[in-house]
Amino acid sequence: MSDPPKVLHRVIRRLASWAVWSFFTEVHVIGGENVPKHGPIIVAATHHNMMLDPAILSVAFPYARILNYWSKASLFGNPMLAYILSSSGNIPVDRKSKDRQILFKGTFDALSRGWAVALFPEGTSYTEPRIMQVKDGAAWAALEYEKWVGENPGKSTEGSVTIIPAAIVYTNKSKYRSKVILEYGFSPSDIVHTLIHDDNRFGQPITMDEYRQQFFSSEDGAPRAAAKRLTRTIERELIEATINAPDWDTLYAARMARDIMWEGDKSIDLNDFVAVSQTLVDLFSTPNATPKMASMKRTLLEYYSLLQSTHLTNSVLSSLPLPRTLDPRHPATLPSRFYTLAVLFRDTLWSLLSLPFFVFPLIVHSPVYIMGRLGARLVEDEEETQAQNKVLFGLLFTLLMYPASFFFLWALFMYTPIGAILAFGTVYYLAVYHNKMINDYYENAKRVIAAWRVLVGVWAPRRWEFSTAVLSQYTTPIVPKENPWIDKPKSSTSSPARNVAAPLPSSLASGLEPPEPPVSSAPRRRPPSRRIMRHVLRARVEAVKALAIFFDQLEKNNQRVLASVHLAKLYGGTVEERAGSLDVTSDGVTPASEPVGWRRASEVISFLTKRSAKVPSLSYRGDADWAALSSEGEGEDSEKEKDQATWVPSSS
Repeated sequence: MSDPPKVLHRVIRRLASWAVWSFFTEVHVIGGENVPKHGPIIVAATHHNMMLDPAILSVAFPYARILNYWSKASLFGNPMLAYILSSSGNIPVDRKSKDRQILFKGTFDALSRGWAVALFPEGTSYTEPRIMQVKDGAAWAALEYEKWVGENPGKSTEGSVTIIPAAIVYTNKSKYRSKVILEYGFSPSDIVHTLIHDDNRFGQPITMDEYRQQFFSSEDGAPRAAAKRLTRTIERELIEATINAPDWDTLYAARMARDIMWEGDKSIDLNDFVAVSQTLVDLFSTPNATPKMASMKRTLLEYYSLLQSTHLTNSVLSSLPLPRTLDPRHPATLPSRFYTLAVLFRDTLWSLLSLPFFVFPLIVHSPVYIMGRLGARLVEDEEETQAQNKVLFGLLFTLLMYPASFFFLWALFMYTPIGAILAFGTVYYLAVYHNKMINDYYENAKRVIAAWRVLVGVWAPRRWEFSTAVLSQYTTPIVPKENPWIDKPKSSTSSPARNVAAPLPSSLASGLEPPEPPVSSAPRRRPPSRRIMRHVLRARVEAVKALAIFFDQLEKNNQRVLASVHLAKLYGGTVEERAGSLDVTSDGVTPASEPVGWRRASEVISFLTKRSAKVPSLSYRGDADWAALSSEGEGEDSEKEKDQATWVPSSS
């Protein structure tokens, strides 16, 4: 059966597409061929970015299928409101009913027509380093539909329902002009790893064949057990398609390492983004992977935090038009600051010369940017809401600005029919021109502003620098506050589905260095460039140095390191079964075992380098970086710092 008309849904989806494509540079779909073109499906998606998740899911869903989302059944009591909700893609769910056949009546009606139902089984949008919860709603809806079809022959001719896990992964979910990865239904852990080439992708949507018999069984507790098994399958597939870390420190350290090894935003293939990120998370979750593992993570976290505090990125710093000694991978003599100033003037002048081509659309769209920024400031402590506010505030002013511009231009053309065509064409091509130009100008503006901030910081007198005591508040990363609606695990042991960097037995974790202090959650203002920029540049050198030592020791020892089970199977590692916790989970099931994945360090390094990683290595001993200079010149202090910085790492 074809998709329903859903006129309002199509209108909303068109508006959402404008908003999504104006905020993100790309929505990259992986596995779209796994989604059935016709027939009843339930899409179970991750939910970490508020209203943007359903917007992206609806806009980029394969074959442009209409997605129907759950809404409270009580809202459908009013006929007019019921029409609006139904036409905009909502189906009723009676959450007050204890009878699941009544609870899912609207869902059954939609599925029996061959429609697509979409829901978010995590229950709420949140920001955490990993998937924290997957509830049973999708599993119960699918299995109860199978039961309803069996009890009501002839009411549905569309066949069995299929569950499509949909992982929505953001390269940076609150950052303007970032990217989105939308991945459907992959399950590489079900593939025999000895037959896999590492560039292949596998996995199929979840059918009900494996669960139907148990769910229909009259045995006490069988339906509930079937629903729990199905929920765990959904959870496993969502975890395998997303990035999951045991804590914020590990996630932030992995992000920092990834940004150092892939310095350009476009240098990492989005097909490999999740696998690369998860590999680094697993690597940094390995206790005693190298003798100075904890020290390396602290160094990466300090650099990450300084970038976070100064609103800079490693990508921008690495692209600055400055002497090679700013890049710690290249040996060079200490540069003349006047030469550096000349380079900055050259690039700034070039930017200003090209700016007139963009200044008019920039001025026209400035209210959109201003309101988007104000919207984000309203929810500074809610990372999952910032992008939503930016998009909503920006879309609202866009919808006001474009019609106003059209009528203003039309008035200039004396409200003639030809004038209306010219006004519409001008507004349309202005929008197209702005969207085509914004990426280059946005990145260029960030580079120029960062370059001048660096110059101010380096030229400022050294006595203006923050002391170690003052600097400490900027060297601990800020983490989002906890969401009260999340069910935190009551036990330290993960469920079988959560096998990512699972806690190790004490025999394996012996000798582990003392735990690092928790990351900070207190808000803080951006520090002045003149007081912190040298610290940022020094931290960059130290981060690359620590990463180089880490990989050098890792390659020499070639020991095995922790790996997510699906990655261990997919890339030739090993999986070990070990005794699980005796704690009974909330669903009354006691885990029997918890697998642990392993990969060899040499294979991990090869995996990263094959995907264009510039893995730092120790290959040169030379001068200190230019950030150590004082504004008074290369005096006694500079010579001391030069002696202390005995080497500079480079990338292989």
